[in-house]
Amino acid sequence: MKLKQMETGQKHMAITNNNSNKLTNLELSIQLSLSGLSFCILNRNSNTIEVLKVHRFEKQLNPLEALDTLDYLLKKNTALNEDFKNVTIIHDNDLSTLVPESLFDKNHLADYLKFNSKILKSDFIAHDPILENNSVNVYVPYININNYIYDKFGAFTFKHKSSVLIESILKIEKESIDTKVYIHVGFNHFEIIVTEKGKLKLYNTFSYNSKEDFIYYILFTAEQLNLNPETLNLVLLGDITENDILYNIVYKYIRNVSFGNRNDGFKYASKPNSEHSNFSLLKSFS
Repeated sequence: MKLKQMETGQKHMAITNNNSNKLTNLELSIQLSLSGLSFCILNRNSNTIEVLKVHRFEKQLNPLEALDTLDYLLKKNTALNEDFKNVTIIHDNDLSTLVPESLFDKNHLADYLKFNSKILKSDFIAHDPILENNSVNVYVPYININNYIYDKFGAFTFKHKSSVLIESILKIEKESIDTKVYIHVGFNHFEIIVTEKGKLKLYNTFSYNSKEDFIYYILFTAEQLNLNPETLNLVLLGDITENDILYNIVYKYIRNVSFGNRNDGFKYASKPNSEHSNFSLLKSFS
């Protein structure tokens, strides 16, 4: 049975797990882009992240190649042959857009995307409700990945990476009276989320090939929002450390730079690189 188009933002694909009916408190989350993937396993009984793996692809893949790589990695990692109570897939691409809940109509999903994303008539379009923002995230998931995961694991949930980021950051900033600029760094792209007094002011994503690209998009966004680099508060998340050239160039142009914190409360069999790394992957369990 292949995945069928659904009419709501809640995406639970089946009733039972394909492997067995054994009771388990293990949960699996997989985040996938065309430049890499990561996955982790949470044991709810002990509140422990038992497995956390990150894989960068040698080059930008197409969706078929990404599926082949995912299949290889799942077969190679024996921990992924367990029974899982919950499985979550996070789609990481730039094929998404936010729509105010009051204006959202599920019959016009393609119309929301066509102005800022290149989509095909055959593309399956999904949507996530963003409860913290009274909006809906409309996006194109990798449907071949969804079909594969359904065949392998049975019931699962999928969402877009930006949905996880926006919800998580708005919860962090809920009581804030300041303006914050969050930068979530990936291997060759990053997301920027700007909040003002706890509300979402801007979300966007950019690809970069150099540190100059990286800082240009940040400064351009700040300029468009009339934010002064001397006074704005910039918070870094994801794949970045104080030793990175990306950090160095940000710190050169922006005075107030800090690192975020997942504040997830998990125990770890093997700790992540930092308290702000793997942010969206680990926040998908919240």
